[in-house]
Amino acid sequence: MSHSQLDLNQSVQSELEVTVETALEVGLTADEFSLICQKLGRIPSYTELGVYSVMWSEHCSYKNSILQLKTLPRSGGRMLVEAGEENAGLIDIGFGYAIAFKIESHNHPSAIEPFQGAATGVGGILRDIFTMGARPIAALNSLRFGELDSPRTKYLVKGVVHGISHYGNCFGVPTVGGEVYFDHCYTDNPLVNAMAVGIVKVGETCSAISEGKGNSVMIMGSSTGRDGIHGASLLASREFDEKTEDMRPTVQVGDPFAEKLLLEATLELINSGCVIGMQDMGAAGISCSTAEMSAKGTCGMIVNLDAVPLREQDMSAYEIMLSESQERMLVVVEKGKEHIAIDICKKWDVPISHIGEVTEDELIHVFRHGKKVAELPAQTLVLGGDAPVYVREKKEPEYLKSSANMPALEIKAEEHSGIILDLLAQSTITNKRWIFEQYDSQVRTNTVTIKGDAPVLRIKEIDGFGIALSTDCNSRYVYLDPYKGGMMAVAEAARNVACVGAEPVAITNCLNFGNPYDPEVYWQFSEVIRGMGDACRALKTPVTGGNVSFHNESQKHAIFPTPTIGMLGLIPDLAHTVGAGFTESDIIIALLGWQEGGLDGSELLKMKTGKIAGNAPAFSLEREVALQQTIISLIRSNAVLSAHDTAEGGLAIAIVESCLAQGIGAELDLPFEENANNLFGEAQNRIVVSIRPDQFGNAKAIADKAGIPLQELGKTGGHTVSGKTFSIALSDAHSAYMDTLSKILS
Repeated sequence: MSHSQLDLNQSVQSELEVTVETALEVGLTADEFSLICQKLGRIPSYTELGVYSVMWSEHCSYKNSILQLKTLPRSGGRMLVEAGEENAGLIDIGFGYAIAFKIESHNHPSAIEPFQGAATGVGGILRDIFTMGARPIAALNSLRFGELDSPRTKYLVKGVVHGISHYGNCFGVPTVGGEVYFDHCYTDNPLVNAMAVGIVKVGETCSAISEGKGNSVMIMGSSTGRDGIHGASLLASREFDEKTEDMRPTVQVGDPFAEKLLLEATLELINSGCVIGMQDMGAAGISCSTAEMSAKGTCGMIVNLDAVPLREQDMSAYEIMLSESQERMLVVVEKGKEHIAIDICKKWDVPISHIGEVTEDELIHVFRHGKKVAELPAQTLVLGGDAPVYVREKKEPEYLKSSANMPALEIKAEEHSGIILDLLAQSTITNKRWIFEQYDSQVRTNTVTIKGDAPVLRIKEIDGFGIALSTDCNSRYVYLDPYKGGMMAVAEAARNVACVGAEPVAITNCLNFGNPYDPEVYWQFSEVIRGMGDACRALKTPVTGGNVSFHNESQKHAIFPTPTIGMLGLIPDLAHTVGAGFTESDIIIALLGWQEGGLDGSELLKMKTGKIAGNAPAFSLEREVALQQTIISLIRSNAVLSAHDTAEGGLAIAIVESCLAQGIGAELDLPFEENANNLFGEAQNRIVVSIRPDQFGNAKAIADKAGIPLQELGKTGGHTVSGKTFSIALSDAHSAYMDTLSKILS
């Protein structure tokens, strides 16, 4: 039956009888079911109930988080669209170009089916970028797993890494950076956060909007199947339990080769001028794209599900509306220009079907087999519309009363050499080349280097111009002090791009937490948001958007609060960048910043006692702002040869990592070396730099003017890293640092 033959005046029919029990089964509450009945003025049909269940899930509606998120700085700076307005953030980099970037989670699917869960996470975030008209130029990730002595962890690591590499490599986007942590709390619930970055001309982006009565609603890309049904409402919006394995069918299946064709067709469609608006069909599939595009344009749609290409012809309206099959776009095409869209899609061998048209009544009319199965006010479905918003109870966690107590730890100076080697072999610190060597980091030839604290990419469209990117969060710090840890996550991400010479300009975030209905979890969440907001305002890095992922927990425990930060930095001249490694012998090693001791929250404390305790390490936001401005000035004035921030393992590990980069040793003279708190403490606001002797005076003058300490620590050279209390052969350090993960996972 054609769209013109559909009877808009017929009553809505339901496939099944709907009761409050039905609503509970699909993840809604009794109160929410009552609210739906009130808004519709009747009991919803089964298809309508399904649509509300996904659209009012935390994953789509942010009902438990949006009020907190609105306290973050969500506009200003170089931002071209306010956070949440489009599929991804958009930053003006000058010269008529903009960078689109975003990070999202695919945690629960990856726990159940690690290969497909991770692969489709990459595919989804890439679509968010090119749906806006931007061509993807880079991908990054942030991964968290349980301890590596668990067979399940090894299985998850291998599956996730394979999924990321398979999708990214086949699609043809370089995976240039990321981070990997291992902690027991992630055993049952790993975190897979995927970030993508693209470039687009300013003014040539496409909006996720529908408008214009009579314009055509079309679906392009892969056929719709039963994979991913209720992925948003049930899988991504509940914790793991004994029924988790039964939810394997809710995990989507990806096809990177289909997505590559979809990319090219999408960009050409947008450039052709026939497109009114476009949105990726990610979480909640057709339900989400039709509702959100209509609500944004204050219009409605007629949707004929009989015209949707299906993999299985017996699919119900409920299944079609809720399917999260991958590699699909909903596109509104200007009436009379449908042939342009069809011809472009035919060129790229991308299926496209006319499934409906735009109306003015702000209702989503859904038909299956000629029967109206849903008639939904678009505004009642969406974030920012009439979807419910909650303020949850908050309570300071009980664990903070005991976690602040540091266990006794006595370390003798003669232990320092062994500790350094042991720390280098710790799963969180040790080199992750077994993982990143599976990713193609050079495809498209934009990658300048991945060997610094942040990867650097050239922007070919602007001569000499580049960007730096990072994903960062030490969740142990956040666990010990959520407010301070939230600040530190933003600061570390910014510090890493600053250490290659880039100016931090904006963030995207992926906020991974436990059950928001737990007052202690919600307190963590609100404190992290408060810390992130303060740091973003101080560093002038507004939030462009991102993702909230709640319910990351098993029956036994929740994960550490993990606010992963994706940072974008700009490099006006690629001639002024540095790496993290020492580049030559007989140059000065120095510490830029403030030396403070303390083993709170440190890798050494965890290694020696098995405990994560104390307060978060020493950190000052005011100092951090000055430090980052100073390191950027030093790099751009050619005063330093390398820069590497101190992170897990503390100062000693930072120096050894810089030595290992090119196999150049170090002779150190550290005035505070005898105390392990100074060598292995993880205080922030510090960067290890290397400086040619004839440039040290210039560097010192720049640092002094900014009020930043610059302290000589020794010089480079030889085949050992030696101080008063330790001496490590570079060969032994290399073996511990470079080979540990490969031996465990191979």
